[in-house]
Amino acid sequence: MKYFVTHQTRYLYSEKVSISYNRVHSRPCALPTQNSGNCKLLIQPEPATIDTERDFFGNPIAFFTVQKAHKELEVTVSFDAEVRKRDIFGESLPWEKVAEQLKNPQQRSLVEASQFRHDSNWVRRSDKLSEFARRSYPKGVPVLEGARELCRRIYHDFEFDPTATTVATPVDDVLEKGRGVCQDFAHLALGGLRSLGLAARYVSGYILTLPPPGQPRLQGADASHAWISVWCPPLGWVDLDPTNDLVVSNQHVTLAMGRDYHDVCPMRGVVLGGGTQTVKVGVDVIPQSGEFN
Repeated sequence: MKYFVTHQTRYLYSEKVSISYNRVHSRPCALPTQNSGNCKLLIQPEPATIDTERDFFGNPIAFFTVQKAHKELEVTVSFDAEVRKRDIFGESLPWEKVAEQLKNPQQRSLVEASQFRHDSNWVRRSDKLSEFARRSYPKGVPVLEGARELCRRIYHDFEFDPTATTVATPVDDVLEKGRGVCQDFAHLALGGLRSLGLAARYVSGYILTLPPPGQPRLQGADASHAWISVWCPPLGWVDLDPTNDLVVSNQHVTLAMGRDYHDVCPMRGVVLGGGTQTVKVGVDVIPQSGEFN
């Protein structure tokens, strides 16, 4: 599938901002199954400085400073993306063996994966999360099979409710409430897997919203999306979407990967002044060609 993606963020301030410092994920990360090009970063007002680099996890980011007084900041990221089907062949190892390998990593791939089995800013391991995940992981079950069952349970047992949580809602609260959004469901899956000693990372990006049959697609109907990637040797990393009960293929466009939302939020910054603020976000994921798999 080929897509054209735009992600616009607008900050509206009640008072003038004299200066702002910002960080934005400026283009998609590189993947074996995904290419991107024609990446553009448009900022209004025009920034005084802008620098690009990669964060600790290899995601492309840009830092910019706006030194003109302003009451509105508009940042638009756009790019073309080609996403290929992700084929999965074979079976993963039993989850107990994977957890033991990650506990005492002896190979480079295991060392790199093991950093995603620990607590992070917004995902803390707990006995409650371990108990929740163990229902999908009886003795000897392959790690991928258990992860798919865990995501399937989240999909069926939890209600998608944009009003139930905020970006800072703890995972244990999501488990208790039984409702949330894609970020919450990704954090819940991560917390359960990590509480069993497994490695899983947070993935941010986009998924195409398909209209009902016979109705035109509405531009701007898409939003930022989140899912997880689970370490499943010998298969490597496998992406799963608990919000939609999907094995991720070419219907998802990956932007960035980290330990949780805190690592990969699309944009954050610090301002001097501004009073109260309102944030408006618009995302378009427009298919250019190809077929879904």
